[in-house]
Amino acid sequence: MKTSHTTFLLAHHTVHHITFDPSTFTDADLFWLPHHAQLTNAGRKRKTDHLAGRIAAAHALSALNDRTIPAIGASGEPVWPANISGSITHSGTQAMAIATRNLHALIGIDCEAILPESEAHEIKDGVIDTEEEAVLSRSGYPFALALTLAFSAKESLFKALFPQVQKYMGFDCARVVMLDNKTLALALTKDAGPFSKGKPFTLAWKMINTQVCTLLIE
Repeated sequence: MKTSHTTFLLAHHTVHHITFDPSTFTDADLFWLPHHAQLTNAGRKRKTDHLAGRIAAAHALSALNDRTIPAIGASGEPVWPANISGSITHSGTQAMAIATRNLHALIGIDCEAILPESEAHEIKDGVIDTEEEAVLSRSGYPFALALTLAFSAKESLFKALFPQVQKYMGFDCARVVMLDNKTLALALTKDAGPFSKGKPFTLAWKMINTQVCTLLIE
């Protein structure tokens, strides 16, 4: 599969960014993955997204002098090497990954295509409540962009917490309490594993063409 690799900084951390062309993918490309047999019955999109994400992860790990390719965990999550925490995301023809040599780091990254305005209004009730909508409105950003950021930030948070919470978290588990030109703050609406209701988390965000990228790392 044809890919290109670049990096960018977000919250002073290096994000490894892969752009890929799904039309150039062949099943033989998967043989590069030690766990390729687990993808035998997956659809073409799942295969291309997964491969691109693992290529991004391989670059992130290589920067830490580690040659591992993350395996697939029991819940579909990436399994990182010992003493390393990381996160992977993919959207459209892009994949991103970030890794840090800290086993106990909370780290989650997500990228999303900015929603069309009409779709944003259609799905908002599944992503935010009325208090959050007021916060997004006060930000001054177009609603579709603000809602996409809220969606993405919650995905990043859930990825970061999953290793310790070990269960699915719905969008109602966290609330947007602040959005400005560089950061977005969330607070838990209920206890989650070792994390108490009300615990705040601050995420960095960045626009990349028609997509947004959010990152939690602490």
